[in-house]
Amino acid sequence: MRLSKRDQAHIERRLAATLTEACETAKAEIVGFCWLTHEVDYATFPASLMVVWVFDTQANQDRALSSGQGERMVELTAVALNEADVVVSPVSAHVHFDSEEQCQRANAGNWQQRLAHKRQARG
Repeated sequence: MRLSKRDQAHIERRLAATLTEACETAKAEIVGFCWLTHEVDYATFPASLMVVWVFDTQANQDRALSSGQGERMVELTAVALNEADVVVSPVSAHVHFDSEEQCQRANAGNWQQRLAHKRQARG
């Protein structure tokens, strides 16, 4: 079923609000975590939803993921999606991790370009 522009806007507002809460929680708990964003193609929603958690450095990202903080971010994402009434399973398939350092190195700091490449890679 195709979502109307109004429905898309409503979902987008809910996602932005709940993911912002998750982001603020993670910034207080996880060393090196900076921000998150989400990408979605509403023609294939919710399957196309991608939540990207961004760290300052690759070292901080690696440290957080190796110490189990990735699972915490997936958990925060699941709570946010639940609060936004968005159902995806498994949630972990919609969560990605990245770093400012890697974006700077590979895409000269251009996040739009970097996220576009991630979208294309997902198919």
